Amino acid sequence: RMAARRALKAVLVDLNGTLHVEDSAVPGAQEALKRQETFFDFLCRFVTNTTKECKRDLLERLIKLGFDIAENEIFTSLTAARNLLEQKQVRPLLLVDDKALPDFSGIDTDDPNAVVVGLAPEHFHYEMMNRAFRLILDGAPLIAIHKARYFKKKGGLALGPGPFVSGLEYATDTKATVVGKPEKTFFLEALRGTDCAPEEAVMIGDDCRDDVGGAQNAGMFGILVRTGKYRPADEHKINPAPYLTCESFPEAVEHILEHLL
Repeated sequence: RMAARRALKAVLVDLNGTLHVEDSAVPGAQEALKRQETFFDFLCRFVTNTTKECKRDLLERLIKLGFDIAENEIFTSLTAARNLLEQKQVRPLLLVDDKALPDFSGIDTDDPNAVVVGLAPEHFHYEMMNRAFRLILDGAPLIAIHKARYFKKKGGLALGPGPFVSGLEYATDTKATVVGKPEKTFFLEALRGTDCAPEEAVMIGDDCRDDVGGAQNAGMFGILVRTGKYRPADEHKINPAPYLTCESFPEAVEHILEHLL
């Protein structure tokens, strides 16, 4: 399997659960990222499904935690969703956190004819979900920024947008267009504009299905870390299994530097 691979050119890294959990960095993650950049000059992209905050706020959080990351290195599912809205030229009902709205600035939301669902706890109440339900029944496309089942907060695991998207799909007998991980197009879009092919990239993340399974379906290596939302035996939930499962991001970086270059 390894012999058929080309030399590694890119590393894609998940954020929440892999580099940090909310406002706490994974121990050693900042130093590991610096070590990776020092020892090998490959493309690094930080790919995230987070819809709780805009890219600018996310970058500020990461810088405060001591990560040396540039805004153009971050690719989010919000970016992918905005790109799709512009392509379709629709007016969305945005079920996203208010902190994510800056990433949709300039998008017309008057008289909506599409429904976009991200993680929006304050909007997931009966009246708003019923409004979305009626729009979809009238022909509005349902766009899911992603369909994660759950994510990791400091207080424990919390429901993601996936169950709410599935509820709308069930009620309207419709399938959502999903733009974030684990969609193959998301991973390929993250590499767009580079000369890197999927088989020259590795993805590191804490979500076995969305990070690792999605990346491997796109032709990349997938490394699962036992931090964030990881649950025991997650690595047995996908086929093929992860290329590697390790304790944390620093251990993943060490493996890359020792075995994949």
